[in-house]
Amino acid sequence: MTSPVQHRVGALRPNQLLHTYGVGAMADLPSLSVIMLGLDYWNLDQSSTPIQEDRLLAAVRAKLGHQVSHLRLPPYLPENSADPFGQWTKVGVPVALFPRWLRCSRCNQLGEAEGGLFELDPDPFRPDAVRYVHRCFGNGRKRPTALPARFVLACEHGHLDDFPWHYYTHRGLPPETGHPLKMTESGSTGEAASVLVSCACGTGRTMSEAFGEAAAASLPVCRGRHPHLPGVFEACGLPVRTLVLGATNSWFPMQLRAFTVPKADNTLAHLVAEFWTTLALYTQVPEATAKEMIQNLQCWLELEPYGIDRVWKSMKEHAAHSGKEHRSADPADLQKPEWDAFTANDQVDVADFTTVHEKVPRNARSWLRRLVLIPRLREVAALYGFTRIDAPEWEVQDTEDQRQAPLSAGDPTWVPCAEMRGEGFFLRFDEDRIAQWERTDAVRQRELDHLLPAHRKWCAQREVDPGGWPGMRYVLLHTFAHVLIRELALESGYSAAGIGERIYARSPRSGEAPMAGVLLYTAAPDSEGTLGGLVSLGRAERLGQLIDRALEAAQMCSSDPLCSEHDPREHGRLYGAACHACLFAAETTCERGNQYLDRALLVDTLGATGHSFFTDH
Repeated sequence: MTSPVQHRVGALRPNQLLHTYGVGAMADLPSLSVIMLGLDYWNLDQSSTPIQEDRLLAAVRAKLGHQVSHLRLPPYLPENSADPFGQWTKVGVPVALFPRWLRCSRCNQLGEAEGGLFELDPDPFRPDAVRYVHRCFGNGRKRPTALPARFVLACEHGHLDDFPWHYYTHRGLPPETGHPLKMTESGSTGEAASVLVSCACGTGRTMSEAFGEAAAASLPVCRGRHPHLPGVFEACGLPVRTLVLGATNSWFPMQLRAFTVPKADNTLAHLVAEFWTTLALYTQVPEATAKEMIQNLQCWLELEPYGIDRVWKSMKEHAAHSGKEHRSADPADLQKPEWDAFTANDQVDVADFTTVHEKVPRNARSWLRRLVLIPRLREVAALYGFTRIDAPEWEVQDTEDQRQAPLSAGDPTWVPCAEMRGEGFFLRFDEDRIAQWERTDAVRQRELDHLLPAHRKWCAQREVDPGGWPGMRYVLLHTFAHVLIRELALESGYSAAGIGERIYARSPRSGEAPMAGVLLYTAAPDSEGTLGGLVSLGRAERLGQLIDRALEAAQMCSSDPLCSEHDPREHGRLYGAACHACLFAAETTCERGNQYLDRALLVDTLGATGHSFFTDH
């Protein structure tokens, strides 16, 4: 990473720039706290690779507008230890100091970084050692480090601001000029009540009044600041909330994910179709000229192994049939093409997508229609916004979310993405069996009396449209995925946080082709992906045993009877019989933030019987 003054201040993995430290997120470095600047400040040059994934780009455009022209990986050049001042040291993601208020680690004096009290101490050889220092004691490296102030302000509309130290200390009264502030702590607990902010004029206040009900009378309203977009101010005026530096609710990514699905029967034709937006222009020029120009394109790196003559022939064949291709009615529908690829009758073996049909385990033949092993899989995730205070609502509400903070000052023309490769397996449930289960009186009663009213109450509390109810088959499949992931983690050696899910659930009542399937996969951001451990567990002889053990474990929870008797209507929860001890998974695993789960739909529990899909467990 680089700061606006071109000092390297640390290092992050490229994948973290989407999931943990994306645009607008704060990164707590050893001696600094910085915020990732907006896309307007990124210097792409030749170090940021465009990613081709047309379906994902169409979905991003549906969110942000048609001005978004492409997806890009974060800028990166491999480190070269032999050249410590090479070009690679100038490539990275721009950051700015935030919060801008610092505290001396020796004398506890509090002040702004630009106020002249502190100075930057760069270190070109050790970026992690870059720091601000105070001249209250010693010289050179002996000068005490100025640490970032521990508190910032945020509002529900994604704004972030420095804590108003003078305003808070003087209880809203204008401070006298020239009086410095100090922040001192008593005790070792670090709680807000033990943090005292005082002024040389004699006033002081503990930080406990900046939290809870007292905060409304102690803090100003939001000023509409976006520190990742310097100079951008918006009218806001909402109440603010004090956040501790590093709090997990300071940044929630808003992402879209898509799997690369085959566009042709062979790898070359698939690659040509994948890069057709770029290659189509060259079919209109003379062959000799086109062949020469194509070899200078960035996509040539992947096409080169096939030779220019074979590539040109494949381009002509694709051009002849491109007008006859089937177009999806909704280009932003990411799930339908993936469902078609996973449920295809023929096995597929193309670049970044390989399927192998496996026999269904004997103990699952009554409800499982197809088992597909996927040795090779490519997933691309794009960041299109973020929220603060509360996480995005997983498509429960309309895409026009006023809490969404922007990635750039204007409409973005590109968005950052991450590319991951891995493997997994796909389970297609029997449609007749699941439709019959949906129609049973007990299941309909569970939906109408418990889960659906809880969903509506949850939406009412947040003043959002309650039309996003995903249906009982989704809750069933989602719960099944969670119990199976827990069992896989015990057997595969992968952590539960490293196994992802994709739920395909559409009822015939939606007017579209029905779906009932679960994809469980693991992926890594390197070029080789993962090692096949999940595929081996997906084979019939092992998967059958894992499913049996997972369903048996779902019958009891260490928190029973509290878990099994949980009534989601009481507090407006989006889950029934579910908790951290039995079903909840990591954020990297669950596509719905541990919502829409209910063990009672899988098997009979202590608190509910008669609703289970797996009646023989």
